[in-house]
Amino acid sequence: MAQQRRVQLSTQRPTSTVCVLGTELSLDVCGSAPKDAVAFHVQGTPGVKLYVVHEKQSIKLPSSVGRWPLATSTEVLLAMDALSKDVGDEKVRISYFGEAGGVPVGRAMLYLTCVEVSLDADTSRSGAVSRTLLDKTTWMWGPDGHGAILLVNCDRDDPEAETLDNHDNAIRSYAGAATSHTNPLPFPMVFPPIFLSHTPFSLPLDLKDMSQMVLRTRGPRTIFTGHRLLLHVDFGHADKVRVFYGGSSVAVEEYKHVLGGSKLVYALKPSRHQEESIFYVEGLAFPDVGFSGLVAFHVTLLESPEKGLLETPIFTDTVVFRVAPWIMTPNTAAPLEVFVCSVDDNEDFVAAVGAVAEKAKCPLTVCPPLENRQDRWIQDEVEFGYVQAPHKTFPVVFDSPRDRGLKDFPVRSILGPDFGYVARQAPEGASSLDSFGNLEVSPPVTVRGKEYPLGRILIGSSFPRFGGRRVAKAGRVQAPVEFYSAWLHVGHVDEFLSFVPAPDRKGFRLLLASPSACYQLLKEKQEEGFGEAAMFQGLEGVPKPTITEILANEGLRKFNNYIQSCISWNRDILKRSLGLAEPDILDIPQLFRGAAATGAEAFFPDMVNMLVLGRHLGIPKPFGPEVGGQCCLEERVRELLEPLGLTCTFIDDYFSYHVLSGEVHCGTNVRRKPFTFKWWHMVP
Repeated sequence: MAQQRRVQLSTQRPTSTVCVLGTELSLDVCGSAPKDAVAFHVQGTPGVKLYVVHEKQSIKLPSSVGRWPLATSTEVLLAMDALSKDVGDEKVRISYFGEAGGVPVGRAMLYLTCVEVSLDADTSRSGAVSRTLLDKTTWMWGPDGHGAILLVNCDRDDPEAETLDNHDNAIRSYAGAATSHTNPLPFPMVFPPIFLSHTPFSLPLDLKDMSQMVLRTRGPRTIFTGHRLLLHVDFGHADKVRVFYGGSSVAVEEYKHVLGGSKLVYALKPSRHQEESIFYVEGLAFPDVGFSGLVAFHVTLLESPEKGLLETPIFTDTVVFRVAPWIMTPNTAAPLEVFVCSVDDNEDFVAAVGAVAEKAKCPLTVCPPLENRQDRWIQDEVEFGYVQAPHKTFPVVFDSPRDRGLKDFPVRSILGPDFGYVARQAPEGASSLDSFGNLEVSPPVTVRGKEYPLGRILIGSSFPRFGGRRVAKAGRVQAPVEFYSAWLHVGHVDEFLSFVPAPDRKGFRLLLASPSACYQLLKEKQEEGFGEAAMFQGLEGVPKPTITEILANEGLRKFNNYIQSCISWNRDILKRSLGLAEPDILDIPQLFRGAAATGAEAFFPDMVNMLVLGRHLGIPKPFGPEVGGQCCLEERVRELLEPLGLTCTFIDDYFSYHVLSGEVHCGTNVRRKPFTFKWWHMVP
């Protein structure tokens, strides 16, 4: 429905006004009529479309009816579909008649100037700003949806800058300024030159991360001297965005912060030679509790009345953006880069991880001691994901509230041009549950007909009766599922579950740690005559219980029965929440030790806590009982995983990680390829 404005007329003097393309004017024919008038006649010049609404019918003029009765139910509407060449070059005349008819008892003359004022963005999500018939004031999800998208500008394009790009009011770095920072990212960095035929220059990198918003003002330029244009943002959205404008200049220093933050309104002066003004919009905050991600911008045309009176708004155009969410990638996504920390005692571990990365043809980045300060748990400190808009995609590292030795590593070594950073502070102080070993995401799933094309975030938590330990939840775009993980000493979901790619069914298997499967395997080996085979062979100073001794340990069995009940509880949640059947789940033999009060730890290296690099797996070496020269635990895991086309490499992490309550996954991290599915195509 076209935007409509009521116009007051006068029989005493001519009235002049602006008609904006795409809008309607409603003429107040009754309010200006002489006292003794009972009917009126209306006519306009060829550039004006006139309609009379009488008795709920709309009649286009000219018509066979010459005169219309003056009644409150009678309305005159007009529209214009061509820009004026001069001020007041189109006209409408209202002639009023009394009971006798004949000569008019009064006339009202309206002079019209048609202009275009429009605020546009990439509402069609094509990567280019264009005029569209889509409703700019709404934002619709789905493949047939519409609405512009905004990125949180959380990278640092200027290597010499001290903070993130969206933490200051400046535009930084021309396109060539960041050549010293190598960024081997296979992400599309497309930014089409929209409406930039008059500015053939290389955009600063900072602007390429932003979304364009184009203001068009066309028509006789002198009309704008008597009118004002205001660009404005709602008060509740102002702290979520920042808008920059450089006028007709190509100089980076000419780009000024004009809107957002404490600036709610920006007054424009349309140039005589510039019909399009290009603004650049950056996001300052990700969608979260209390912020849906939607931000509305408006441009309002104000008419200047006689002196001493306030300006009158005569037209407003609105465009709505949604801030893109941070998206986490699952184990099954293709690996792009592996991270591991070098500390005093893990040289062999780093070499073993490097060997698996080499098999997977994946680059390895080693965080040196000076940067990690002897903190080896890189999985707990950061999580890699990405942000995406139609014009740009770049990776973003999410920094946990954990803040130990690695706390400066993400900012010092990862943040850079087209590599963003976001931190989350725990509202009540960080617990182990706030570490990112406790944050995983499933592969894409369909649950009872509901599609989750970006997977579901998996968060370990505790029941209220256990008191206090709760996770500070991240974004809700990937529909999180909460699990019971407080039975573990560390309390992380990666201690009892993992996902690996598979060529069939849903495209993956869920791996669950299973005390039951372990006891079953050990019982089989005892019955085969291998009851005296011992654990932990080759590990100096470690007790070496035999299969028979483990099976006879009633305290250990009782504790693992409790652990199995906890894992079975989560198994049911996973099946319901991810739409899984039993064939989608593989039980990985695993035992735990500990007590209910202090939590469970792995009795031997926890094999589900693995590194997944495509079909190459780096699995904690369990040091299980050897049967026929083979570790029976390794052999069982190979039997489960190799038929899926997966290659199992068992990594010795016993003294460097396992005895410190972690394993291979805890000590590594992986940046992965983004989903091919565009997040705005989903229907939440």
